[in-house]
Amino acid sequence: MKKLLLFIFILFPFAGLGQKIYVTEWKSEADYLVYVTEWKSEANVLVYITEWKSEAKPRSGLWYFTRWKSEADIKIYYTSWKSEADLLVYFTEWKSEAGWK
Repeated sequence: MKKLLLFIFILFPFAGLGQKIYVTEWKSEADYLVYVTEWKSEANVLVYITEWKSEAKPRSGLWYFTRWKSEADIKIYYTSWKSEADLLVYFTEWKSEAGWK
């Protein structure tokens, strides 16, 4: 069973990501480097920013940005370079579009 879980986390590294996000000023502090793309087709995840912490569930694409690092599931750093990003994100205006590809 442990081998199966390890295998799943290796194949799908973002599978367990929570969606409460803290944006850090320091690349070295971040769990993931994020590049915001202009094109939906390029993105790994379509993100809708929610006002409600309770809506932020793993793999939902609904992100809640928190002020406090200790409250976040993951810490991200926005990078200007697509080539150095761990995650390509497109911010959508529609909640129904949110989700991982």
